[in-house]
Amino acid sequence: MLATDLDDSLLDNSFKISPADRGAIARAVRAGVKVVLATGRMYRSALPYCRELGLDTPLITYQGALVKFPRAKEVLYSRPVPLNTALELLERLMPKGYHINIYIDDQLLVEKITEESKIYQSISGIEPIPVGNLITYLREQRRDPAKILVVSSEENIDRLGEETKNLFGDRLYITESKPIFLECMHPEATKGRALEAVAGYYGIDPGDIIAVGDGCNDLDMIGYAGLGVAVANAGKELKSQADFITGSNTCGGVARVIGKFIFNEED
Repeated sequence: MLATDLDDSLLDNSFKISPADRGAIARAVRAGVKVVLATGRMYRSALPYCRELGLDTPLITYQGALVKFPRAKEVLYSRPVPLNTALELLERLMPKGYHINIYIDDQLLVEKITEESKIYQSISGIEPIPVGNLITYLREQRRDPAKILVVSSEENIDRLGEETKNLFGDRLYITESKPIFLECMHPEATKGRALEAVAGYYGIDPGDIIAVGDGCNDLDMIGYAGLGVAVANAGKELKSQADFITGSNTCGGVARVIGKFIFNEED
C-alpha cells in the first residue's frame, strides 16, 4: 500500500498532480498496489483528486476524522470532535477574534466571510457558508463537527497551538497543516489511526505500507508505515523522522518513491 498526503506532497504549488506522479500512480495501481490519499482537506475537496487518479480506495480526510469510500460513499472510520469539547474550544477562541472554520456534513461553516475565509477557499476550492455566531449555531444543531480550524498569522498560530495543547491535553489532537492553519480534531482523528483502519480493512501489514508526507500532521502516518518518506520540501521535524527523503512536490517526489521502492528501479 502507498499512502500519500496531498498538499505540498503529491500536489504541486498550483494544487495540481504532475503528469509524472499521475503516471507513476496509475502504474502502481495496475501492479495491484492500493494507493490511498490522506489529507486534512474536506472529503469533497479531496474527492476530485481521487477521481482524477481513478482510485476506489477509502479517502482519508479531515486529518483522519473521516475515512470514506469514493464510490459507494460508505464510511469506514469517523472520529468527529465531541460537541461539548467543540463548544468549550469555541468559547475560548471566539472572544479573541480569530477566524474559525467548523465542518459539519462536509460543509464549510464560518461566522462571516472574511479575508481569511477567502484564503482558505482559494486553497480548498470550497465556498464557505456564513451561519452567524458559531457557538449559537452548534448549540442549536447539537452536532459533532469533523474538525475546527483557525486561520491566523504564523506567529499567532504557533502561540495558540501551544496554549490550546496545554488547555485540552489529550482531549484534542492539535496540529498545523500549514503555517497559518491550526487544526483541532478528536484525539483519534489522525492520519496514522485512519491509515491503520484502511490497512485493517485490506488486511495489509504496516511493514507493507509506504507513506509520504511533508508536515507535522503526517508524523504518525509515516511512523505507522513500514517506510516513512518525506518530500524534499518537508519540515525539519518530519525529515528527522523519515526513513527516506524523496524529491519535492514540484519534482515528482511521489513518482520517485514508486519507482524506487515498488518497482526497484535505480534513481
